[in-house]
Amino acid sequence: MKNIIPDQSVLQSDYQANYEWRVKISKELEKFLEKSLSGLPSNLTIKSRVKSFKSFYKKYLRYMRESQSGIVKIPDEIGVRIICPFLEDINAAEEVIRETFTVLEVEKKGDGYSFKEFGYESHHILVRIPNSICEKYPKPGECDFSGEVAEIQIRTILQEAWAEVEHEFVYKAEFTPFGGPMKRKLAAINASLSLADTIFQEFRTHQRQLNIQLEKRRTNFYQKIEDSMDSFLVENEEKKKESVYPVRPLDQGSVDDLLLNALFAHNKGFFEQAESFYSKILSREIDEKVKAVIYKHRGMANFAQSKYEESISDFKEALKRDPTVYACAYYMGVVYSCLKDYFTAIEAFSRSLEINPHQKYCLFRRAQAYYHINDYPAALSDCESALALDGNFESVKKFKPLLLEKLAR
Repeated sequence: MKNIIPDQSVLQSDYQANYEWRVKISKELEKFLEKSLSGLPSNLTIKSRVKSFKSFYKKYLRYMRESQSGIVKIPDEIGVRIICPFLEDINAAEEVIRETFTVLEVEKKGDGYSFKEFGYESHHILVRIPNSICEKYPKPGECDFSGEVAEIQIRTILQEAWAEVEHEFVYKAEFTPFGGPMKRKLAAINASLSLADTIFQEFRTHQRQLNIQLEKRRTNFYQKIEDSMDSFLVENEEKKKESVYPVRPLDQGSVDDLLLNALFAHNKGFFEQAESFYSKILSREIDEKVKAVIYKHRGMANFAQSKYEESISDFKEALKRDPTVYACAYYMGVVYSCLKDYFTAIEAFSRSLEINPHQKYCLFRRAQAYYHINDYPAALSDCESALALDGNFESVKKFKPLLLEKLAR
């Protein structure tokens, strides 16, 4: 079928008549996506755009040349771009989009490129615009808006950067004289950006594993504190021990590898192995503030084994290397309390509160120490301060009546 030559002025007039409508719809779509994707852990950047008539007309002519019927429909007049920090966010965002929209087509640009080629990578998803959006701004002169579509593009930050550069090189330039050497350089840059995305994702995955293990270790440590110090307040239930199985040995590797293995051993209750891994890390040439963190972890492992003197020594070493680590002063106070050295415990808790006065648990533990030396007014004062920070602090609410009873005698 022979294509009819389009009248540019007529097309432009029709396009401009609906331009403001497209802008309003694109902004609504942007807000809709921001709400839909707000549950994802990463901070995504979402921005909308409406294709200019120049870009529209250029694509219109290309589609017309390829059309067999002579009917041309440009699917990406309205577009939204989602820019993600990490590769894993792309699939997560796409999954939300599939659950939220009617998806008409998915194209993964760049998947077919070899290592010798350069070109931008991006997920392009064609969706039907929800009626709830179109109903807010009916299209001029039309009642049926059920067929309106938009294109959603998902890229990483680095893919977005490359796409912008490539757009300037290829699409905006009238002449692109890229010979072999220049193409190889461009391909190398693109490969470097792809590698950086992969490495960033590896960092992200490793960081998540560390955070999970750190949170488990912290929970177990606080449980040990409660078991050691709160027996006079509540009767603790018998705790079930986790089943024991060997930790995979890892004596070599990076500090991060050793730390991950140490935390894994720590969380599984293999405290001697955890202590050994922490010691291996401390034997490395590392930053003093990093050493402070490792000493803190080793002190916690020693505390879990009821090796109180060793844990105090580690917490002191951590504070020596980083005096801002108020948690270590707090932990020292806990250990001294377990040793029933309440005066020294109060000194340690007070040191921690000097660094950071907004610690409800530290105030509560110092109140307990004051209780044990019969200084009930000071204990009550700390309880009131803890409740000022958290009015629903259950442990303090249970402890306070004991103090009031003592004071009433």
